[in-house]
Amino acid sequence: QVQLVESGGGLVQAGGSLRLSCAASGRTFSNYAIAWFRQAPGKERDLVGAISWSGSTYYADSVKGRFTISRDNAKNTVYLQMNSLKPADTAVYYCAAASSMYKLRRQYDYWGQGTQVTVSS
Repeated sequence: QVQLVESGGGLVQAGGSLRLSCAASGRTFSNYAIAWFRQAPGKERDLVGAISWSGSTYYADSVKGRFTISRDNAKNTVYLQMNSLKPADTAVYYCAAASSMYKLRRQYDYWGQGTQVTVSS
């Protein structure tokens, strides 16, 4: 079992920045790929990006160049740095863990409770 807890969400103006954290406990964190998903009201939960156990990353086109995922295995934490935020980025952001860097929601075994990000125009 892996327990994940997100933090760092909040209200920010368009063009601003936020950094989300995903703190993990339980089984060996460094063995897992971690992904960030987001879900806006009335929409599907979509992949934002992911980072493998070795540090390789993947980003959705909608956030490429603006968002950066990093991990600190010593702290059992993954970060999502979000810059140049837009109102369209408003959503609940979730982190999830899996054995590999998958792109589908159903392939992730463990999920956090989510943190709200609201970007005002």
